[in-house]
Amino acid sequence: MPEPIKPPPAQFLRDDVIRGGMDLLLFAHKSHLRHSDAELTAMGLGRAHHRCLYFVGRRPNLSVGELLGLLGVTKQSLGRVLGALIDNGLIEQRPGEADRRQRLLRLTPAGEDLERRLFSGLHANMSRAYAASGEEAVSGYWTMMQNLMSDDAQAQFKAFHAG
Repeated sequence: MPEPIKPPPAQFLRDDVIRGGMDLLLFAHKSHLRHSDAELTAMGLGRAHHRCLYFVGRRPNLSVGELLGLLGVTKQSLGRVLGALIDNGLIEQRPGEADRRQRLLRLTPAGEDLERRLFSGLHANMSRAYAASGEEAVSGYWTMMQNLMSDDAQAQFKAFHAG
């Protein structure tokens, strides 16, 4: 990989450097998800479906309400996405144990297989980028990404990682 472009020292708050950072974020996002997008598109699915598969895969028995909070979408939008995933046999829902009105979500075996395939490409790309960047840069990335989040998103992230 060619030497990465770096902002001028002590000038990282200039408008052109901040815009360059946004450019980096958007170009990296597009490139990072390219493999997943292609596989999902072939199935008639998109990034919203991928995000649901990812979070439900990370937290089996996630409630619909918790998923709504993580994704920050409307019930109607989530309903369309979940409907497609359930119809495609990728996610199943069941009532909660304590509250039968609660709907708990988990991946089906087909959903687990798809999520594993999608994550495999993302894992390889993240691992490559982490290895090429080094531990200090990865730590800086984690710090910067958390500082891009609102206070609410930071709290969600911390709670999500707490278990």
